[in-house]
Amino acid sequence: MEKTNTQKDYSKNCNVYQLVLPVNTEILIPQNDSVRLLSQILEEIDYRNLEKAYSHLGRNPVVSPKTLFKILVYAYMNNIYSTRKIEIACKRDINFMWLLEGQKAPDHNTIARFRSGKLTEVIEDLFYQFVKKLGELGEIEYKNIFIDGTKIEANANKYSFVWKKSTNKFETKLQEKIKILINKINDKFGKQCKRTIKDVLIAMGR
Repeated sequence: MEKTNTQKDYSKNCNVYQLVLPVNTEILIPQNDSVRLLSQILEEIDYRNLEKAYSHLGRNPVVSPKTLFKILVYAYMNNIYSTRKIEIACKRDINFMWLLEGQKAPDHNTIARFRSGKLTEVIEDLFYQFVKKLGELGEIEYKNIFIDGTKIEANANKYSFVWKKSTNKFETKLQEKIKILINKINDKFGKQCKRTIKDVLIAMGR
């Protein structure tokens, strides 16, 4: 009995998309792209505390902890917080592929376990090192303090205002502020989060 193929033929124009080897993502990323600066800075960070969270008895992770951290930071810089969207970016976005350096794109479960598990205990230390490196390179300064909020004066009390001293006193609580910001990002898992990694860096630079 003759079989009828009902599947549409998507290969009739295949010659248009012939693969040319070698595929080198290095030449596709501009020298002044922010992903290069990010990678350079994160290469100089000490990851020993993060590596301690992994067992040395089992098999090696498909994607190294350092690379996963790079992926997360770059995703946050681009307002990507959903682990599923990060997974898609690793498969489709040339900058994420460049960060992977030939490693297999992590799935969303791997990213979620890393973010909510392995990274939790060392996130403060890693971001402290990150901001310190940015300061050493002159990419950020510590001259200004930015308050994330809006104050609207009510007609019922026109003398309501905030003294400068009441904002300065919170500078000593830098580490606690970092914890709160990171936890807020984690609490927004799977939702649209308005807080970006830039907000974290500004807060840490107080």
